[in-house]
Amino acid sequence: MGGRTMTGMKFVSSWSGGKDSALATYRAIQEGNTPAMLWTMFEKDQPHSKSHALPLEIVQAQAKQMDIPLMIRKADWAGYEIQFIDAMRVSKAHGIHKAVFGDIDLEDHLLWVQSMCAKVGMEAYHPLWEEPRRKLLEEFIAEDFEAYVVVVNTKMMPAKFLGRRFTVELMDELEALGIDSCGESGEFHTVVVDGPIFKERIPVKMSETIEKDGYVFLKCEIEQETSTD
Repeated sequence: MGGRTMTGMKFVSSWSGGKDSALATYRAIQEGNTPAMLWTMFEKDQPHSKSHALPLEIVQAQAKQMDIPLMIRKADWAGYEIQFIDAMRVSKAHGIHKAVFGDIDLEDHLLWVQSMCAKVGMEAYHPLWEEPRRKLLEEFIAEDFEAYVVVVNTKMMPAKFLGRRFTVELMDELEALGIDSCGESGEFHTVVVDGPIFKERIPVKMSETIEKDGYVFLKCEIEQETSTD
């Protein structure tokens, strides 16, 4: 339904900065398609992205390492649909007719995305759709992506996993506790700092934790090089 293969197309990637959007983008590239734009939704009145709470400098660094133009939109949940459609409209105006998303098996969200894209004549493409979650995660790790847990929903899993690198061992620990190791229902979010889609690793420094509304967030920033002179 959402995972029909496409080849030889320019696409815009819905980019959260986390593992699923990175793997979906990678898959689309591997199929012979060209990433022409990344777009990320930020909180309307905050200097960070929705859900993943990444600062602009991190998302900009990811786009730079992929050598892809970045488009930012800002919205609260009430204005999300308008901003989503506008981003798709701008993509189409740039000659892009496909949009890549990292959804795996949440059908309600897939149908919503498809309907929003259709309103402006865009086609939604989900490279990861309905594949086994564990298989996708193992592929992500096997392809040498490097990601860290930067948001935890403490109503669904312990805060102690904040800051952990995403590995097979971490997946095993989560699953032993009955927690979805993919985080598909919003249990946690990640930031990708390296992988085959990046030219160089992004030096991300993680520092203080912030608690808000049942979530804990890890503050992330670009680690500045210190002079040895």
